[in-house]
Order: sequence, then C-alpha cells, then structure tokens
Amino acid sequence: MTTFVNTFFEKRVDQLFDLGELVERAFASAGLEYRVVGGLAAAYLYVEEAEPDAGRLTRDIDILVRREDLRKIALAAETVGLEYRRVAGVDMLVQQGKASARRAVHMMFTGEKVRQEYLQPTPEFGAYTRIKGLRLVPLADLVTMKLTSCRLKDETHLKDLDEAGLITAEIEGRLPAILRERLGRIRARE
Repeated sequence: MTTFVNTFFEKRVDQLFDLGELVERAFASAGLEYRVVGGLAAAYLYVEEAEPDAGRLTRDIDILVRREDLRKIALAAETVGLEYRRVAGVDMLVQQGKASARRAVHMMFTGEKVRQEYLQPTPEFGAYTRIKGLRLVPLADLVTMKLTSCRLKDETHLKDLDEAGLITAEIEGRLPAILRERLGRIRARE
C-alpha cells in the first residue's frame, strides 16, 4: 500500500515549531513570560490536542507579552537568532537573514486593546497550558480574544475549536453577553 505524505505541510509545521522553539528558548533563558495566542494556538495546537489531524496550519506565531519587557525581549531574541522589528505599527521578532513579516512572531501586549475599536483588552498573564513545549494562553482567554477580534479567520478558528468540543458551556458562561451573542451568530452560520 502506498502512503502519501504532504511534505509541504509537514515542512511548514516543522518551520513553525522551529520558530516556536526559538521563542521558548529566548524567553526561558531570560526569565520572561509569553503566551501563544492567535491561529497557532486556536487553529492548530488546541484543536490537534483534542482531535488529531483536525488542526489548521497558520503562517506565523502570535504571542502575548508585557510591553515593559520589550527591551529585554529584543536582547533575549538576539541570543537565538531572532531580531526585534517594528513594522507598520506591529512589534515582531523575525529570523535574522530571513526577515519576513509573514513568517514572524507578532507580539501583542497584555492588558491592552489590539485595536482601539475592540471591546476587550488582551488578558493579563496567569496560568498557561503547555502544548508541544510552547506556553499557550488558557483556552477561555483565547476564545474571548477570538470573539473580540471576530475577523473572518477568527470565526473559522472558533468554528474549529467548537467542532472539536473545546468551547464548553463553562467557557461560554464566562463570556460577556455581547461575546456570547457573537458566538451564537457564528454557530448559526453554516
């Protein structure tokens, strides 16, 4: 029997995890906190844990950090071959010699709104979930963040999480009313 492997997909997953490993090493060695948020956490890591082979690939890594740690982050990143850049209003870490914003680590800041029009700020640091060596924001916080931004890709990530049984009644019950309404509208769409 012939087995087919999607080597492009496998290569991209390996590249993302190699980048994630650099982030973990830099932050761990400097004693800094971070949490993976965004598509890698929602569409891939949490979903894959619940339903293997159901994860969706993402292009970059989004992390939550403390704004006051930015200088320390830049210094720690250099030790693992990453460099800090601010491009078009986005703080990011890129691989030295491979400076692509599409394959970067994008940083958001704890306790701040990612966009002024968003209803909720990002969460402060608390507990985290560790999957594949990376520190992820708790699932309830991730669902809140996805419902707050509620772009088309966020809706897709929320559907993936929901189909994997990860958006529980407990998580839903802790959401503000407006975010519960958004979740209901997303669930109602086919």
